[in-house]
Amino acid sequence: MLFSRSKSVVGLDIGSSAVKLVELREKKGEFQLVNLGLEPLSPEAIVDGSIMDSSLVVDAIHKLNDEHKVKNAAYATSLSGHSVIIKKIQLPAMSPDELAESIQWEAEQYIPFDINDVRLDYVVLSENDPGQEQMEVLLVAVKRDKVNDYQSVISQTGKTPSIVDVDVFAIQNAYEANYDLDPLKVVALINMGAGVTNINILARGHTVFWRDISTGGNQFTEALQREFNLSFEQAEMLKRGEQVGRYTSADARPVLDTVSEELASEIQKTFDFFSATSSEAPVEELVLSGGCALTPNLQQILRDRFGIPNELLNPFRRIHYRESDFDRDWLQAVAPRLAVAVGLAIRKVGD
Repeated sequence: MLFSRSKSVVGLDIGSSAVKLVELREKKGEFQLVNLGLEPLSPEAIVDGSIMDSSLVVDAIHKLNDEHKVKNAAYATSLSGHSVIIKKIQLPAMSPDELAESIQWEAEQYIPFDINDVRLDYVVLSENDPGQEQMEVLLVAVKRDKVNDYQSVISQTGKTPSIVDVDVFAIQNAYEANYDLDPLKVVALINMGAGVTNINILARGHTVFWRDISTGGNQFTEALQREFNLSFEQAEMLKRGEQVGRYTSADARPVLDTVSEELASEIQKTFDFFSATSSEAPVEELVLSGGCALTPNLQQILRDRFGIPNELLNPFRRIHYRESDFDRDWLQAVAPRLAVAVGLAIRKVGD
């Protein structure tokens, strides 16, 4: 299910701050944008990646479906955070049938949850060449109740949850569809959401390392709340650069910069761990996405910290759309927030 991919699907990114919907149409290997929408969520709807108030999420999905007249019934969504375990494991070489029979037993050695409480999927990364004694397998396990919760809110809107993916791989889909992979470059895809930051490091054109950090846009908002005694909504406005009462973006900058430095430190720890446990070259470029990536001065702080280029991921860079249907300036402004949804919309049922 997690890697199900040739019917098209609607990408639905159910995030902590908003539900994002993207629908694409593929023709001759190229994608065209059909539908796009964002619906804000109250902060109490999803906490730490868990759906706390399903009615709020269902209402948001209903609103998007109705406003954009979505006809496709097949939806793809994704998860991240502590309920997701991704492991690259080495197994004795075996046939696909043998692997299918033994994967659950093998997975028990690597999954820190009861194997009966997870949904499990896997992909063979290395071909089983004759004479090869080992094979490399990418193993993904997600808490069953978390998958059920996300599937349920989609089902309650009359749609079918056809695919459940993982955020780090959805981001990679969006990147690969819009950029040329340089096999000689080590690139870190960093998706900064409201509650979680996903890191996926690519080397030799493949994913080689991934990690979720429990830091995101909410930390910036909470810091502004504490500093200026604001409500969540007021802090969000100030974070976006709007004036709130007597407080301006200039007042907010030192607070935002402090949190940006903390986030940079967490990313640095991840890179240090990657360097210590991998034979790959150091990260040479950062590609940022997610609403938190739009935080003022964050990109400059990351440049100063790591001394390497970074850029915002444009998930519509190679996706065609009619300018009469979508405002170009607005689309570019929100593009980094839609990377996961685009990556999901690229998927297909059964491929």
